[in-house]
Amino acid sequence: MERRLAAVLTADVVGYSRLMGVDEAGTLAALKAHRAELIEPKAEQHSGRTIKLMGDGTLMEFPSVVDAVTFAIEVQCAMRERNGAIAEDKQIRFRVGINIGDVIIEGVDIYGDGVNVAARLEGLAEPGGICVARNVRNQIRDKLDLNLQDLGEVEVKNIARPIRVFRIILDDKAAAFVTPIAAPSAKPTSRHPTSMRKQWLAAAVAIAILAIAGGGVVWWQTRSPDAELSPAGQMAMPLPDKPSVAILPFANLSGDAEQDYFVDGFTNAIITNLSKFPELFVIASNSVFTYKGKAVRINEVGRQLGVRYVLEGSLQRGADKISVHAQLIEAATETHVWAQQYDVAPEEIFAVQDDLSRQITSTLFATVIDLAQTAALAKDPTTLAAYELYLRASKFRGAKEALEESARLLERVIELDPGFDEAYSMLSWRYLNLWRNRLADDPDEALRRAREAARKAIALDQQDYRSHWAMGTLYLYADQDHALALAEYEKAISISPNQADVLAMMSIVTVFMGRGEEAVEWIEKAKRLNPHHPVWYDWNGSFVYYTARDYEKSLIGAKKTLSVYPKSLSVLRILAATYAEMGRMDDAKEIARRITEINPAFTISSIRNTPFQHDADRQRYFGALHKAGLPN
Repeated sequence: MERRLAAVLTADVVGYSRLMGVDEAGTLAALKAHRAELIEPKAEQHSGRTIKLMGDGTLMEFPSVVDAVTFAIEVQCAMRERNGAIAEDKQIRFRVGINIGDVIIEGVDIYGDGVNVAARLEGLAEPGGICVARNVRNQIRDKLDLNLQDLGEVEVKNIARPIRVFRIILDDKAAAFVTPIAAPSAKPTSRHPTSMRKQWLAAAVAIAILAIAGGGVVWWQTRSPDAELSPAGQMAMPLPDKPSVAILPFANLSGDAEQDYFVDGFTNAIITNLSKFPELFVIASNSVFTYKGKAVRINEVGRQLGVRYVLEGSLQRGADKISVHAQLIEAATETHVWAQQYDVAPEEIFAVQDDLSRQITSTLFATVIDLAQTAALAKDPTTLAAYELYLRASKFRGAKEALEESARLLERVIELDPGFDEAYSMLSWRYLNLWRNRLADDPDEALRRAREAARKAIALDQQDYRSHWAMGTLYLYADQDHALALAEYEKAISISPNQADVLAMMSIVTVFMGRGEEAVEWIEKAKRLNPHHPVWYDWNGSFVYYTARDYEKSLIGAKKTLSVYPKSLSVLRILAATYAEMGRMDDAKEIARRITEINPAFTISSIRNTPFQHDADRQRYFGALHKAGLPN
């Protein structure tokens, strides 16, 4: 039995059966062109040998692992550009796996675990991507200047031990290895006993016959760096006049769905850190999390959210190590600005959050960031256990039981880390919502604890926007002290000017102060920062536009909210008042009937504590409700 050590590469076409279903003749022609114009000459350039077909894939051997990796990079980078002008449903993408292993030789064929591992690596690669084994990484790391992402130990079918997998990042470093495509030699060399053209053409035919069902998804596809930015007319909204960025939810590569909360918390921490800089325009977490778990094109994300840059990444958490990969991409051209890999102990994860935030800001800012400004990023919870509980607590909201469970977890966080100011801020909000929504068993105690927690958070850190936001809301609803409420909201916004939720609530503060036009500016700015905003923005908007006497927009906001919460009395009241102000009395009386049907005991006097600053505004609103037919 003859054996030798070989650099083995396997590749397959992603979603070939789907491609054939869309356009059989076109797919075969395109694949044939890719083989003849790209793959054959590049294989010859790197002394590669196509050995055989395996179902819908191809097995190749290279005399050098450097040749195998460089070949794969050149092919994948070239395929991105070749696909650039092709409709997405007709694009051909390859998935590649590379391994160094002991193989068994039989004629021109090879077998063994060295081949099997390469095939498993191929299956782990993203469409358009390359995965390699640890031994490949070890061989190339001092020879090829590449960025690689450690995907950790992965158990795969029919392989006795887990394999350590690395993903090659196809960024600017990888693109530097791309060379012009040379015409293939007229005759095969001694290393090419079989014509490459015939083998790849045979591959196309075999794949057409044997392709398995199921299509791939687009991971990312980079267009030419020279591509122009999308014209303003093609953007869903105009680009801001400052550096703009969206942080996509980091992918959880831990293999444990229970770790989603930790990975989501990491993403939110990056967003929160970046939102502290007024020089940046940062999309809110509500909007970016609509993309979680979805295959998205970066340029489409940029178009939909109206930003120039997008950060995407992944996090894998092990018992003694956390691996984080992130890459910043210019959305319109899908050009990679930079990529970064971290392998840290669990307790160092906070330093990674800060470092990523600093790298993004230093990359996007046209001027140097003042050191005092970046110092705002330096604070962190002192224990990972407290931080994890805090993340769990953040997931509980809304219902009475959820708010109470969240408060219980936050009390435990504070026991573990008495200096964790964000925990006090969130605790204040939990008790405030129990009080405001009349869910607390003891309303006075809930209000007392909300105040206490907010004051403690501010005492621990004057630069925590959440605590000023909570305190401002307490001043507005509990004390009806509009001047103090406004001061706290202004402080929160000065600390974190990109926090869309605060801006959306600032619209309500200014509405109750009778400043309708200003309130419109706040809610519209909030919606721009958070294009996929939660429905309560529409509730705020309905009241804001009512106050500003833009009744058509008020109706739109109210109806959007009612589509989610059809029995919301607060929204129905705004709708009734709006119809009454418009003179649509039949509609107004119908809404009033729905209100009394949901709550037969309702009277206008029951909402007399609505915190209007000026009596004229209160009389206008209550007068419209009375005109609609609601009893005083």
